[in-house]
Amino acid sequence: MSIDQSISDVPFSERLLATLDHIEYRRIQSQEDFEDIARLRYKAYKARDVLPVAAKNLIDEVDFDPQAYVFGVYYYEQLVSTLRIHHVTPDHRVCQSSGIFPDAINGFLDAGLTLIDPARFAVDPALTAEASTLPYLTVRPTIMAAIHFNADRMLQHIRPQHAAFYRRFFYAQTVVPPTMTKTYGFELTLLASPTLELRARLMKRFPVFQSEAYERRMMFADASGPGLPALTILPSARIAGRPGSAEMAFLQ
Repeated sequence: MSIDQSISDVPFSERLLATLDHIEYRRIQSQEDFEDIARLRYKAYKARDVLPVAAKNLIDEVDFDPQAYVFGVYYYEQLVSTLRIHHVTPDHRVCQSSGIFPDAINGFLDAGLTLIDPARFAVDPALTAEASTLPYLTVRPTIMAAIHFNADRMLQHIRPQHAAFYRRFFYAQTVVPPTMTKTYGFELTLLASPTLELRARLMKRFPVFQSEAYERRMMFADASGPGLPALTILPSARIAGRPGSAEMAFLQ
C-alpha cells in the first residue's frame, strides 16, 4: 500500500471524512460484480508490478469461502477499490496469509487466538486526486471486522518497505521478517496488530474508522442465513463520532 505519510493528522483526518461522505461499500456476491473486481485487481496489480507468478484468474475459490468477505468500494457510485477480509479462527483456518506464512498463522491459532486477515487490496491506479485517502477508506472494513468478530489480532502480509508505516500507524509488530515468496516472486513480511490497543488509539486519532454496530452487522451478515447482506452500505463514521454514541462511549 502506498500512502502519503507527510500529511499532518488533523487536516488529513478531515479529508478522510470528506471523501467518506461520497463512499459506499458493497459486499460482492454476484458474478457480474466479481468480474468487475477481477478486472480491478488485475489493473492495480499490473500497474504496481505485483501480479502473482503465473496468475491466470484473479478470482479464486477462497473468494467464496464462508468466512471470507469481499468488498467493493464505490466513490460517486464508481468502483474504485476492493479488499477481501478473512475471519480466521482455530476451527476455520482459511486465509491468504496462511498460504505464505503457515507456521506463524498456525502458531496464533494453536494458541487459541482469532485473526482478521485482509487480502487482495487493490485501488484503481487511474485515480490521482483521491489517491492519499482511498487506501485508508478501503481498509476501514478491516477495523470494523476486528470489532465485529472481537478478534485478537489484525494481520498485514506486506512488502518490507511498507512495514514502518504499519508499525507507526497500526501499532503492528513484526511476526515474520522479510522472506522471499514463491507465489509472488518477491519478499514479504508478516506483521500483526493487537486489536484492542489499535481500536482505542487509532479511532481517537482518525474518527473515520469509527462505525456503528448496525453498519458492522450489515457488512458481515451471514450470506447463507435469513438476513442477506445489504447490497449497498453507507458509512456511519460521522454518526458514531457524535457525543453520546456507543462508539464514543467506548473511547472515553
